[in-house]
Amino acid sequence: MNTIPSLNLQDFVSGNTQQRQQFIIDLGQAFEEIGFVAISGHYLSASLTDELYAQIKAFFNLPDAVKKQYEIEGLGGQRGYTSFGKEHAKGKKEGDLKEFWHFGQYAEVPNALKPYYPPNVIVEELSAFNTVGETVFKALEQTAIALLQAISLHLGLTEHYFDDFVATGNSILRPIHYPPIKTAPKNAERAAAHGDINLITLLMGAHGRGLQVLNRKGEWIDAIAGENELMVNVGDMLSRHTNNVLKSTIHKVVNPPKEMWGTSRYSIPFFMHPVATMPLDVLPNCISKSQPKQFEDIAAGDFLCERLIDLGLLKS
Repeated sequence: MNTIPSLNLQDFVSGNTQQRQQFIIDLGQAFEEIGFVAISGHYLSASLTDELYAQIKAFFNLPDAVKKQYEIEGLGGQRGYTSFGKEHAKGKKEGDLKEFWHFGQYAEVPNALKPYYPPNVIVEELSAFNTVGETVFKALEQTAIALLQAISLHLGLTEHYFDDFVATGNSILRPIHYPPIKTAPKNAERAAAHGDINLITLLMGAHGRGLQVLNRKGEWIDAIAGENELMVNVGDMLSRHTNNVLKSTIHKVVNPPKEMWGTSRYSIPFFMHPVATMPLDVLPNCISKSQPKQFEDIAAGDFLCERLIDLGLLKS
C-alpha cells in the first residue's frame, strides 16, 4: 500500500450485514498490509474537537513554571504534564521536540488494578481543560472499542473478545505540542521513528503534512487524514498478540520546512491500552508452520513498564 485507506465506522456499527462484513474485511486488510487506516463516522463531534484544541492551546501557552507544577515525578509521565524534550524514541538519545499532557482512565477500576492507575491531574487554571479532556477521552474510547470488535471478528474471535480487557484499560489521551523550532535541531525530530506501545492508537490532528508511515517497501509515505477523520494504527501490543499478523507500523513526525519553523503543531493521540493483567500471549489461531510463534508470553502491564524504560520515562 502506498496510501492510507479510508473507512466509515458507521458501516460496522449501524450498517447492514453486507456493509459490516465489508468493513471487517477492509479494516483487516489495511491492518495486515500497512497498519494504518483513516476512520470517519466515529463518536467525536467536530465541535468537541474544536473545544479540546482551544483548551490544549491555552494550557501549553501557560508559563513553563506553571506547567511544571503539573509534572509529577515517579509516574513515568503517565498522568499530567511531561516537559519539552524529555521523551525519546527507543534506541535514540536525542529527546523529541515536544511537550505533552496525559489524561487517563475515568471509569471505576477493580481494586487489584488501582496501583496501575495514577489519578488524573487537575489543572487549576483551566477548569474547562479538565472537563473537555474527560469527554473526549470517553468518545475516543467508545470508538476504539467498536474498532476492536471489528478486529476481533477479522481474527476469527468472538466480537466482544477485547471488551472486558479494555473497558477499564489503562488508556491515555495525549495532547501534544510541538513548539516553534528556534535553532537547527541536532539529530532530533518532532517525533523520531517509533512504534506505539498499545493495542491501537486513534490520532486527532493528522490533517496536514508531518506524520509519515514506513510502508512494506521501506518507503516513507505521508499519512494525512481527511476532514473529520481519525488516523488509526496498530500498536505493538496488538501486533505481539497476533504474532505480527496485524502490523505495528513504524511512523514519525518530521520537522517542517525551515520557512515554517516559527509555527507550532498540535496533535492528540488516544492510546487504547488493556488492563495490566491482560495476557499478550500469541493467539493460537495466529500461529502456523509458515508463521511460528515469534514472541514470549508477557502481561500487558509488564510490557508497558519495559517500554517506558526504553523511552526514558521510567528508570530501570
